[in-house]
Amino acid sequence: MVRAALLPTVGAPLELTEIELPEPGPGRVRVKLAAAGVCHSDLSLANGVLRAKTPVVLGHEGAGTVVSVGEGVDSVRPGDPVVLNWAPACGSCHLCTIGEPWLCENQYAASVETYAALPDGTGLYPGLGVAAFAEETIVNENAIIPLPEGVPLTSAALLGCAVLTGYGAIHNAARVRAGESVVVFGLGGVGLAVLQAARIAGASPIIAVDVSPEKEELARLHGATEFLLADEQTPKAVRRLTGGNGADHAFECVGRSTTIRAAWSSTRKGGRVTVVGIGGKDDLVSFSALEVFHFARTLTACVYGNSDPVKDIPVLAEHVRAGRLDLDALITDRITLDEIPAAFERMAAGRGGRSLVVF
Repeated sequence: MVRAALLPTVGAPLELTEIELPEPGPGRVRVKLAAAGVCHSDLSLANGVLRAKTPVVLGHEGAGTVVSVGEGVDSVRPGDPVVLNWAPACGSCHLCTIGEPWLCENQYAASVETYAALPDGTGLYPGLGVAAFAEETIVNENAIIPLPEGVPLTSAALLGCAVLTGYGAIHNAARVRAGESVVVFGLGGVGLAVLQAARIAGASPIIAVDVSPEKEELARLHGATEFLLADEQTPKAVRRLTGGNGADHAFECVGRSTTIRAAWSSTRKGGRVTVVGIGGKDDLVSFSALEVFHFARTLTACVYGNSDPVKDIPVLAEHVRAGRLDLDALITDRITLDEIPAAFERMAAGRGGRSLVVF
């Protein structure tokens, strides 16, 4: 029996309860969580913006220590520190074989199979296949990434989503080059990670945009050279800060049509807008045919930072060891399992950076 934060149905309050985990079967790994980040995707699953089978244990950004392994598991053994991968690639579907594992057609397979149970026998689903809002979890072997040396286990949880997404948006999706200008809309955990990644890439200037004036200090700590309070004049302000041209790159980390439009209008002719945030299916974005031609901008999205965690986490670990990437700076609140609802409220209100459940 382990303690977990359970979502009984979409829209219901989280319930702190005990669940039963089986012994890991063939190809499965049991992990004792050290920490789990509270991501906006968890909130989207809880309120129905993203679909999830229920009852479900949410949480997909985590790190911990291997407790036991099932038959056939040979990549890790008990005692190994690991990062959890919520989007493991199957390696055999069409998208995997053409080198785009972040779009794997089978990456969500684990989330639609029960993995644990309540004491009365009710089956439970793992949120995004991981179920990190619990003291322990069981995942498939391909959802395990051995943690490289030199990275603290607790803060390493952020490598599992926020940092991979933010770093990947800059380095994999947009491929920002030194000296290019960047504007980042939305300064939650992912947006702050984008700022750090832009600094590592040598971007200049790095402009941060948020609705909360309280985010300015955080933005500058993570690499922003300029901060703008979001309003209708934001695109004009971005152009003023970029020699009248607009930014070479805009990163939208909110997931709203109005912010996507603002990011589009803030980029130069021929610039690139990368949508990182996850929006609602009914929140439509429109562009005229003329402006699409006239501005010759590129609008694209990235999923999980277009990352391959097996290859990218060692790269991120090297940045951490070298002091270029500060994981602890992303964490503004260290909390317990029963404080996740309050973390959801802070996130919805746009306050703080990453909340981290520490076990």
